[in-house]
Amino acid sequence: MARLAQTAGLTDVQQEIVSTVRDFVDKEIIPVATGLEHRDEYPQQIVDGLKELGLFGLMIPEEYGGLGESLLTYALCVEEIARGWMSVSGIINTHFIVAYMLKQHGTQEQKDYFLPKMALGDIRGAFSMSEPALGSDVSAITSKAVKDGDEYVLTGQKMWLTNGGTSSLVAVLVRSDEGHPEGTAPHKSMTTFLVEKEPGFGEVRPGLTIPGKIDKMGYKGVDTTELIMDGLRIPADRVLGGTTGRGFYQMMDGVEVGRVNVAARGCGVAQRAFELGVQYAQQRHTFGRPIAQHQAIQFKLAEMATKVEAAHAMMVNAARKKDSGQRNDLEAGMAKYLASEYCKEVVEDAFRIHGGYGFSKEYEIERLYREAPMLLIGEGTAEIQKMIIGRRLLEEYRFQG
Repeated sequence: MARLAQTAGLTDVQQEIVSTVRDFVDKEIIPVATGLEHRDEYPQQIVDGLKELGLFGLMIPEEYGGLGESLLTYALCVEEIARGWMSVSGIINTHFIVAYMLKQHGTQEQKDYFLPKMALGDIRGAFSMSEPALGSDVSAITSKAVKDGDEYVLTGQKMWLTNGGTSSLVAVLVRSDEGHPEGTAPHKSMTTFLVEKEPGFGEVRPGLTIPGKIDKMGYKGVDTTELIMDGLRIPADRVLGGTTGRGFYQMMDGVEVGRVNVAARGCGVAQRAFELGVQYAQQRHTFGRPIAQHQAIQFKLAEMATKVEAAHAMMVNAARKKDSGQRNDLEAGMAKYLASEYCKEVVEDAFRIHGGYGFSKEYEIERLYREAPMLLIGEGTAEIQKMIIGRRLLEEYRFQG
């Protein structure tokens, strides 16, 4: 077991789960990840293996057929999976955000119907907030739902939907003015709808189209798509929680889990970059000795390892805070910000250690170099995290003069 990124205080069950996932990553993901990524191929065999391990039900309560584990256990598993291939962790993340939102905010009927199938991986989740004309400004959402009898009619275009093609359940945030008078704050007139669909691309149900995959610089394999609603009819019992106007708060609760996930991904990618860098530094010789014996390289390795350790500690703290039932937007924002920035820096240093070979697609570091930037913007940019952190600090340290 490597010395870095260890977590104190885990139960025997948690240690066994994380160890099992790490073994799976070493045997089933790392050997094939780069080839699949270069072909932009969906990792179906890996996903099937994760289903067999029960990971799609990791945080779903036992009463619904899941393992009932904590956010910390989930985050540590995500860290291991991202160490193998970040795209696979993305497949799991969106699924768990939807499952978490259902567990926390769904009606009993919604929980009974969806969660057992999600625990088995038979229903796979995705969630959708962003739109083409907005990024972090969620209040500017223009997609809307209009009440029509016992149904709602949804219209609009959503963007950056991870698992858009492979999912069968999408939690979609739209504006719903019904019951909310003119002048209501935008975040109080939003609703989350649970939209069931067939996996695939094109028209996946009447009124709902999933265009083909968006071609990306990195984060390949996993499908990232748009979602287009044109007269999509959804029954009223598919409003998350059964009441309109609560969607913004439900989504933000889910995004806090997502930010811990992105922090865990950053930790995992940084760990892998460090592993590649420290191994290569001992194999590559210059001036008659391994480059690891040069002080300049040792300084890089020292900085990389320190960043890996610091990011891991903050990620664990954010997960434990959420598990305790306390508000964790400050800790999640800090962890996401630090882990994603440090990940970028550790990957770049590993790339520099590889020299010209880092630029070759034959070396794994080339893939990591293209993947790391996604973490800088996923689940909120660094600037958004700083805004969240700053506002919360002013709440905590309010001047009483």
